[in-house]
Parts: sequence; C-alpha cells; structure tokens
Amino acid sequence: MKVGIVGCAGRMGQMLVREVLATSGCELCGGTESPGHLALGQDIAARIGLSPCGLDIRDDTPSLFQISDVVIDFTLATITETHTAWAAQHGTKLILGTTGHDEQQISSITAAAKKTTIVKAMNFSVGINILLKLTKDIARTVDEEFDIEIVEMHHRHKIDSPSGTAIGLGEAAAAGRKTALPDVANWGRDRGTGKRSPGEIGFASLRGGEVVGEHKVIFAGNSERIELSHTAYSRELFAKGAVIAAKWANHKDTGLYDMIDVLGMGE
Repeated sequence: MKVGIVGCAGRMGQMLVREVLATSGCELCGGTESPGHLALGQDIAARIGLSPCGLDIRDDTPSLFQISDVVIDFTLATITETHTAWAAQHGTKLILGTTGHDEQQISSITAAAKKTTIVKAMNFSVGINILLKLTKDIARTVDEEFDIEIVEMHHRHKIDSPSGTAIGLGEAAAAGRKTALPDVANWGRDRGTGKRSPGEIGFASLRGGEVVGEHKVIFAGNSERIELSHTAYSRELFAKGAVIAAKWANHKDTGLYDMIDVLGMGE
C-alpha cells in the first residue's frame, strides 16, 4: 500500500512519516509541504534523523494524490476542500485528521466520499474513541439532572477552540440524549452569563505549554458526579491510529467512515 503524507514536515507529519516507515505493508511514496516551506528539497526521512529514504519533500500535492493509494492529511481545514477534490478525482483513499471544519468544508468531505473512501476522525487515538462511546452510553443512561461539561487542554500553538475532539465528545453526549449539539451547546462562559440552562452541554478550553491533549467529560448530578478523562502523552498514538485507519480504508468500499468504524465499535 502506497501512502502519501501532506504536511509531512510538521509536528504531526513527522510522526506520520516515522509510523509509515515502521509499519509492515506500508510504503511511503511521498510527502509534501506548502510552496516556499523551508523543508522543501530535503529527504523526508533524513530530516527527522532516520536513514535517507530517497524521497525529497515536494510541493506538488496534486501528484501525490495521483501516485498514492492512501493520503494522510493532518493539515489545515482551509485546504480540505482542495484535498478532497483531488482524492475524489483520483480515487485516492483519504485519512483526514484535520479539525475545525465549517459547513462548506464538511459538505466537500461528504461529496468526495461518494467517489472514494474517507476516514474522518476528530481523534485517531484508540482511548479517545472508547471515551466517545462511553460518553454516549452514559448520556443515554442518566437523566437531565446530570449537567454535562466538557473540558479540554492543548498546547499553546493550537488554532481551533474547542478542540475537534471536545466537539466530538459533545456530539456523542448530545446523541445519547437524542438531541443535536448546536441546540444545546454553550461554547464558553464569560463573566455575567447567568445560570446554567437545563440540558445544556458546556465547553471550556485551556491552552498552554506543550500539552499534547487532555479531555474530561463531567456528568454533574445533585448528589454525585461522574468523570471520564483521557490524557495523551505523545502524538505517536495519533500517528499509529491514522496508519491503522489507512490500512483499513485501503480495503473498504467508497464512503465516509470514522475511527469507531475502523475499530469495529459501531452500534
């Protein structure tokens, strides 16, 4: 299976390069960066301290989609529409770990998934996907006496807020209560916002240091509290999950899937 990586010189991209090179059945066929990037022309593997692999980092992303069986994308939401169009055009399977998409970008993903296989996940960690399932199950089980709050913390460089994973946890909680997240979400509280609304799902985002990712789901009742939490210590776990998804997607029919499907935890 030939795997291409867009954004291969970024922090997540470097992890993906290591994981693809180390995984049996995967062949790294190329990696790209944006025009003008300082890493262009450098050997993909040598740049991160590995033995040279003979592949230079290029800025010809359309060609990468053409030669790859699967492309892994953890770049920016603003270029997702372009990447999904190339995936659809060439029938390239796409593993999409980018978060922060707007409605138009999500529509482009849905449209492309009619022509190729896309695995889109807000988080490729096995543990987070277990957390998603538990969140939905608990929200379904407890009544609305339990207020739901989601707290996340990430490194100072993260652009979007709340994190895609936090939003996914909110969607899981809302689904458990048979409602839509936009109808019940409180995306953040400033001073003087008043008391909590019944059925509300609240979010709090923290940024600082080099925190890889921390998520907590709180079910606060009148007499007891349930807390679910997950802490990521290394981005390596996201890379491992993405490559697992790539190998799974390579043998799947056209459609839009998530990591729950990859792990066989769907209902």
